[in-house]
Amino acid sequence: MNEPTDSNHGVRVGFVGMGTMGVPMASNLVRAGFDVTVWNRTPDKCGPVVELGAQVAGSPEELARRSDIVVTCLTDAPQVHDVVFGSQGLADGLVAGSLLIDCSTISPLSAATFAEQLAKRGVAMLDAPVSGGSEGARLATLTILVGGDAVDVARARGVLGAMGTTVTHLGPIGTGQWAKAINQVILSGVYLGVAEGVTLGLKAGLDLEPIVAALSAGAAGSWVLSNRSSRMIDDDYPLGFKISLHRKDLAIALGLSEMVGAVLPVTTMAANFEDELIDQGHGDDDNSALARSIRKLSGL
Repeated sequence: MNEPTDSNHGVRVGFVGMGTMGVPMASNLVRAGFDVTVWNRTPDKCGPVVELGAQVAGSPEELARRSDIVVTCLTDAPQVHDVVFGSQGLADGLVAGSLLIDCSTISPLSAATFAEQLAKRGVAMLDAPVSGGSEGARLATLTILVGGDAVDVARARGVLGAMGTTVTHLGPIGTGQWAKAINQVILSGVYLGVAEGVTLGLKAGLDLEPIVAALSAGAAGSWVLSNRSSRMIDDDYPLGFKISLHRKDLAIALGLSEMVGAVLPVTTMAANFEDELIDQGHGDDDNSALARSIRKLSGL
């Protein structure tokens, strides 16, 4: 967890989006010593961050007027557009020289469009989607994938570093979102692979705990195997990252794949499984609930 520093003191940071990821991310900004103002469509969700010392704004516009740097962490591009460009939106309060860091997962095409619109107002934007789940958000160990101008990334380093341990500037605006799409594609295969391995072990009647520990140290090791296999074994999926949100991310990735002519059969399979799970009422389960589909096919 990051400690407060003198360089952060007095830097005004606004944070919009008090969801599963946003609350701990904003909380870590307060702990790091930033002067934090928050806003959420449902104000009650701001409570945990306010208890740490953050202030609450009455609208995104008000938050923007009280901030030098604004961070957004929202569901998808329509929500980002509404918060930034809607009535009493951030764009109405951001002044020339302000910086918007969007940590939402959206299409890179939307990120580029939003950045172009803000640039006309003299406002810079970075797309900075995150990976690491709710644990990473809470522990400030997120991986942050950044697209934008180098000078803006340098300005944002303190804020980004208070929320994550790996901050990588990948290229111009939209590059961070391309990287996040690739991340979600890879995770689709990993979740399915771990689910299949766990299911095979369960059907064989094996004690999977020592097997998982052994495999985690070898070539099959992954964050999913180490952190989500126990949920698959127990068939219990407390929230870390909603399966419905991962499905939204896969829609972005599949749309991009069609645009560039890439074929993603494993991702398509994962998306189909997720559609079934959402239809069955499991959309708010953790993404490891993909194992439900594999277990069901195997009679578990």
